[in-house]
Amino acid sequence: MKRAERRSEPATATVLVVDDEPHIRELLELTLLRMGLAVESAASVGEAHALLRAKQFDLCLTDMRLPDGQGLDLVRYIGEHCSDLPVAVITAYGSAENAVAALKAGAFDYLSKPVSLEDLRSLVKSALKLPQRVTAAKPARHQLLGDSPAMQQAREMIDKLARSQAPVYISGESGSGKELAARLIHELGARNDQPFVPVNCGAIPENLMESEFFGYKKGAFTGADADRDGFFQVAHGGTLFLDEVADLPLPMQVKLLRAIQEKRVRKVGATGEDPVDVRMICATHQNLGALVEAGKFRQDLYFRLNVIELKMPSLKECREDIAALAESMLARMGGADGDAPRLSKAARAQLERYDFPGNVRELENILERAVALCGGEEIQPDDLRLTPAREADEAHPSGKGPLPDYLDRIEREAILEALAKTRFNRTAAARLLGITFRALRYRMARLGINEPHP
Repeated sequence: MKRAERRSEPATATVLVVDDEPHIRELLELTLLRMGLAVESAASVGEAHALLRAKQFDLCLTDMRLPDGQGLDLVRYIGEHCSDLPVAVITAYGSAENAVAALKAGAFDYLSKPVSLEDLRSLVKSALKLPQRVTAAKPARHQLLGDSPAMQQAREMIDKLARSQAPVYISGESGSGKELAARLIHELGARNDQPFVPVNCGAIPENLMESEFFGYKKGAFTGADADRDGFFQVAHGGTLFLDEVADLPLPMQVKLLRAIQEKRVRKVGATGEDPVDVRMICATHQNLGALVEAGKFRQDLYFRLNVIELKMPSLKECREDIAALAESMLARMGGADGDAPRLSKAARAQLERYDFPGNVRELENILERAVALCGGEEIQPDDLRLTPAREADEAHPSGKGPLPDYLDRIEREAILEALAKTRFNRTAAARLLGITFRALRYRMARLGINEPHP
C-alpha cells in the first residue's frame, strides 16, 4: 500500500494511535486533536492492520507491548506495506534496547514513558514535515556524484536514513565524503530547516569539551563572562554531527551517553538541565568496533551511536566515477567564467589508475595544484604531480595493479551491481551472479559489503 501523496495541510493530516491502555490512547488523542490533527485509534496489532488496509495515514504512534503482538511487528508491517508512512514507538522508561531495536526495524523515532507532551508535539511536527520520497520538498544543496554501484548504494542508503531519526554511524576512509553524507541526510530529512552543527571531536582540548558540548553559565569559571550555549543547544531541533568521534576521551563519552539517553543537558555551573532535541550522526575513519574491544571506546555509547551504519566507499572502489568528479571539480574551480583547463586524455587515464589514499579530498587537492601549474588549456600528466610510488600500474605488467587487489575490485563491483539491480535482495543477487546464497554471503563479508538496515 503506497500513499500517492503526502498531505501538506496539518489540519488534514491523520494519525493512527495504537495502544491497549484506554487512558494513554485518550491522552494521545486529545493532544493530537488540539494540534489540529485527525485521529484514529486501535487497541491491538490486528485492529491496526485493518485500519491501515482501509485508510490512509500520515503518522502512526504505537506502543511496544500489545495484546496480540509487539510494536516491532507493526513497524515491520508498515515498512513492507506502507513504506512512506512514518511510525514512532512508545517504549517503557529506560528501555534503551527496545528503542534501538525499533529504530533498526525502521521506526522514524521513539518516545519514552511517561510520555512528555512537549516531546510528542515535537516528534509529530517533525514526522509531518517529511518530504515525499520521490520529490523532496526542496532539493539538497549538496550532491554525491558518481554512478558506480558502490556510490549508488550509498545514495540509496542516504535516502532511507533521511526518512528516520535514528542515530547514524558513518564509516569510511579519510576524505571519502563522510561529512557530505551527513549533510545530505540532514538536508533530505524533516529537520532540513533547522541547524546542522558539525563538530570535529579531535580538535577540542579535553579540558574544554564539557563547556563546548553543553555550554556554561556566567561565572562558572574564570573567563565565563556571560551565559553561552554549547553544541547541543545550538543544534536543538536539527542535527549534531560528531566527526572523528573516536577521539573523545572516556570521561566525555560517559557524559555524551547520558545526554543522548536523557535528551537533556546541564550547562557547566547550572543547577538544572535543559531539554534538547537533536539527531545524532557521527563518523570516524577508525574502526570503532576494534576500539570497543580494546577498551578505548565505551560499548554502550557505541551501540547508541551505531544504530544504523553507512559505509562511504573509497575512491579506488569507484574508479569509474573519477572522470566525472574531476570534471565537476574543475568546473567549480573555473567559476562563473568557466576558464579552468580541461583534463587531457593522458591525465585522465593517470588519475583513473591512481589509488587515492586521501580519496575525494586528495583528488580535489591534486586538481587545484594542477590548475595552478598548468601552462595551457589542458592539464597534462606532469601537472598532476602524482606520487610515483602510488601509481600501481607502473609496477605491474597488467597495468591494473596487484592481481589480488584487481580481482577483489572486479568481484566487489560485480556483487554491488547485482545487489543494486535486485534492491539488495541477496537471494536474487546470488542467482543473478550464478553462485549460491552462502557463497555470496561469504564474499560480501570478505569484501566488507554491508547489508543496509531497513
